[in-house]
Amino acid sequence: MKGTHEVTVKNNRVQYKFTLRRNLTILRGNSATGKTTLIDLIAQYARDGENSGVFLQCDKPCIVLTSDLWQIRLSMTKDSIVFIDEDNAFVSTQEFAELVKKSDNYYVIAMREALPQLPYSVEEIYTLKNVTRGYGKVKRLYTSFAHIYQKELSAQPIPKPDVVIVEDSNAGYQFFKNVFEEQRIRCISANGKSNICAEIAKTPVGCVILVIADGAAFGPEMEKTLAQHGRRNIALFLPESFEWLILSSELLNRGETKQMLKDPSVCIESSQYFSWERFFTSFLVGKTKDTYLQYNKANLNPHYLQQHEKKAIQALMPEYKA
Repeated sequence: MKGTHEVTVKNNRVQYKFTLRRNLTILRGNSATGKTTLIDLIAQYARDGENSGVFLQCDKPCIVLTSDLWQIRLSMTKDSIVFIDEDNAFVSTQEFAELVKKSDNYYVIAMREALPQLPYSVEEIYTLKNVTRGYGKVKRLYTSFAHIYQKELSAQPIPKPDVVIVEDSNAGYQFFKNVFEEQRIRCISANGKSNICAEIAKTPVGCVILVIADGAAFGPEMEKTLAQHGRRNIALFLPESFEWLILSSELLNRGETKQMLKDPSVCIESSQYFSWERFFTSFLVGKTKDTYLQYNKANLNPHYLQQHEKKAIQALMPEYKA
């Protein structure tokens, strides 16, 4: 499945309306915020159709997956939007992650805890926003999705860091290490997003830390990374990926690339790319093949460190506060 898909679900008391852009969408929030009600309405419609009193509109089939024979049901589900409530323990398993990776479905998962085995985007973690409208006894609750990490994702100047921690150890790290060490700022690799918090803990208290990670898959690490704020001064730079930065720079942002960047979901088939950063890598490799900017994820092409090319990519990085 690819593209964006609008979903409207309602009965005479409540209406949910939201748009899905990626294969993995996470709903967070405490009890009684409406997550289970949404999934119950979809299950009622799937079971009884219009006789359920539920109206459901979407261009794709919507189903609810429960723990009952979930492996068999999931293996038989194609090109659908799959909703899963938080009381289903299988969503935390590696087996579930492997089945999701091979499928062409989109998934909406209501969970209070992070799911480290799934590479979901920081932009696809939501809470439910409720607004009551109507008069007297005739009222309806209108519910939409609201980004949890909107503030962290907004472009804004950051304090000049003392230490930079980069998620990967490949081309992206090689680029950022060159950029920051030129400014006499220490830059280290965490060798994976799950190690970032451990690297933060090693830094002296009082340091300003800039964390650079692939936003397209950093969702599971967001809560525990931000939990370090009380002990460390942390700023986040979470582009989709390093490859996305290159594609978005003036070096390549034209023609087919510019069109793709307007709405990547139109181009990204979920069964082929488990998360968007894999697509951006494949796209960049294809666009730069047999050119002086030919991209290799393992080892940075030295041309990206030339003054013009480096500045073009740096232009998309956050500025420092005055």
